[in-house]
Amino acid sequence: MMDSHDTNQPLNPGELEEEKKTVEVSDTITETPAEETNAEKQPETAPRPVTKEEVLVRMKELAQNAENANKQELDSLKQSFYKIHNAEQEAAKKLFVENGGSEEDYVPQSDVIEEEFKNVMAVIKEKRGAQIAEQEKQKEENLQIKLSIIEELKELVESPDDANKSYTEFKKLQQQWNETKLVPQSKVNELWKNYQLYVEKFYDILKLNNEFREYDFKKNLEIKNRLIEAAEKLADEEDVVSAFHQLQKLHQEFRDTGPVVKELRDEVWNRFKTASTVVNRRHQQHFEALKEAEQHNLDQKTVICEIVEAITYDELKTFSAWENKTQEVIALQNKWKTIGFAPQKMNVKIFERFRHACDDFFKKKGEFFKALKEGMNENLEKKKALCEKAEALKDSTDWKATADALTKLQKEWKTIGPVSKKYSDVVWKRFISACDYFFEQKNKATSSQRSVEIENMEKKKDIINQLTAIEESMDTEEAGKQVRELMKDWNAIGHVPFKEKDKLYKQYHTLIDQLFERFNISASNKKLSNFKSNISNIQGGGSQTLYREREKLVRAYENMKSELQTYENNLGFLTSASKKGNSLLTELNRKVDKLKADLELVLQKIKVIDESIKEEE
Repeated sequence: MMDSHDTNQPLNPGELEEEKKTVEVSDTITETPAEETNAEKQPETAPRPVTKEEVLVRMKELAQNAENANKQELDSLKQSFYKIHNAEQEAAKKLFVENGGSEEDYVPQSDVIEEEFKNVMAVIKEKRGAQIAEQEKQKEENLQIKLSIIEELKELVESPDDANKSYTEFKKLQQQWNETKLVPQSKVNELWKNYQLYVEKFYDILKLNNEFREYDFKKNLEIKNRLIEAAEKLADEEDVVSAFHQLQKLHQEFRDTGPVVKELRDEVWNRFKTASTVVNRRHQQHFEALKEAEQHNLDQKTVICEIVEAITYDELKTFSAWENKTQEVIALQNKWKTIGFAPQKMNVKIFERFRHACDDFFKKKGEFFKALKEGMNENLEKKKALCEKAEALKDSTDWKATADALTKLQKEWKTIGPVSKKYSDVVWKRFISACDYFFEQKNKATSSQRSVEIENMEKKKDIINQLTAIEESMDTEEAGKQVRELMKDWNAIGHVPFKEKDKLYKQYHTLIDQLFERFNISASNKKLSNFKSNISNIQGGGSQTLYREREKLVRAYENMKSELQTYENNLGFLTSASKKGNSLLTELNRKVDKLKADLELVLQKIKVIDESIKEEE
């Protein structure tokens, strides 16, 4: 503050150095770094909406205050919407192709939600455009105001009147200058230099007494100390970007405040500069960390792209191979979703690269299944022909020749590839019904085996008695050996009367279970022995029953093999770095080991059936 009566003491030009220093610091700090733009585009937000409807609701909320909406959230919502939308379109196209349509004939259905989304986006764009236009207009108006202030300062400096008389007008112009804010960025430095030039000239010709000057210095010192304290507190601000913006405002106010006493100028300025350096360093480190994280994300996404691009399509020749590889690609897509943004200049490019690789994979998969479908149609015609041959033989009474002929048809059936799931059960039931009908008639005609079955029944009862007689005190190894020998004898015995079969089977296996548990005999041996018993019981149904059982085991084997491949593939995406990851890894390894054991048991069962079929032939 200055009094108009202080007219005798001129200001020393050195007292304006404080003003010059504030100009210098403003030139180095007020310009926002490039990283800030990226930060504003990538804020830490709440979890993204997972449906188009949720995205639309959030976008409508932002549209109500579009001028203050965060641009990164708008861009993220738009990207999320079209990611979901495109996925739906791809799924619809895939379904269209799977149902027999051609990819070239597919026409996307109109999406009401997308139209509404576009309308909301247009409203937001219009509001933000109007806001920007208004800001630019205001900047131009502020520019003209500041130019006129400079002209008025120039007139005060060049006026022949006493400068002390013009002091009140000078302070009004200073206040008006400080109240007039943003101007076009390209004009900031030039305006400030011209303004400062005439302020300095005015102070040069203004003669103030020491009392008034000291009072003005004291008030300026109080203001600058307050600004310094505020700047020092920003070191504890959690939001480093917000702290940086607050610092810019403090610098603006600092340079708009007049000088302090010469002896304190360096001390005050250095203290303010030190506080500013802390904030600026945190701001710089924040964006360096963001850059490092984004580069790491880019590296991860690049590796995923390379994995998909490196798929060897010539090796994918079966349905299961394609399905296993599809699960791998889907796992990579899910992994992609967990990775954050890449650097802005690469974010769209790397996504386009990944999408192109995935599109190429699913396109080739579609082509494979189209060709597979054509092959399935040929297989269907071949199986229909076998059905007709079987139906022509089912009423024959030439038991031996017809049984041989039907057995050959069943073997030929196994050599024919798969058919569409839509027809597989129907054509199989047609074929096996004809075979079953013949062998049922054959069994009725060969019922002379009754006496043999009764004899077999007595043999099995004797084995049950021997199993019952095994004592608990018997040596474990000796008991195991005796049990296995009796099981071998049981399996070697032929059929028993049908009415007695289930009763004997239940008694036998109840005893076997008890003995296995008592003497800790291998569970795999037990299962295989039980299976052999089952086979010997169903063997009387003829070789067609054995073929049917064999086909069930083969299908079970393929399913378990596919499941094993999926688990082994998943193991490649897990890490034991965390307790949770280690627990999941252990569980997956346990399942893999169990599946391998089950696969070996199924192979042993198939081997038993093959041996039984040879005996039948």
